[in-house]
Amino acid sequence: MENCGQKYCQCLYYLSNAMARTMSKKADEAFSPLGLSSSYAVLLMTVNDSPGILPKELSQIMQLAPSTLTRFIEKMEHRGLLKRQQVGRTTEVYPTDAGLAIHDEVKQIWNDLENQYMNILGKDKGSELIQNLQDAIHKLND
Repeated sequence: MENCGQKYCQCLYYLSNAMARTMSKKADEAFSPLGLSSSYAVLLMTVNDSPGILPKELSQIMQLAPSTLTRFIEKMEHRGLLKRQQVGRTTEVYPTDAGLAIHDEVKQIWNDLENQYMNILGKDKGSELIQNLQDAIHKLND
């Protein structure tokens, strides 16, 4: 961020959004060969790891509004990667065979991304940044 204006360089809001956009761009590029954005890849990995997960749980894990998550699930259903099943008064989300078929590839891309970030930042700095972000999110959400 060489051209960061002095006015915003010390602003947590500005820098955290700039970081999120940078990370999202790299992740979206990595998942693009599968026709997935990074958000859809995280959704698919989460459902593949926890078949039958409730949308409320997914919303909490992904830190998305329920309406946004519903749109994501609908899009993934349309692509044939996820399906919803009504069980009594609740809805459960499951992977389809097609969603499971690309699971290993999605996980590999995810792991490669993490390794790439850690190589760029350095393992100690990357781990410290992760811990600091987790702490900040926790404090800000309290």
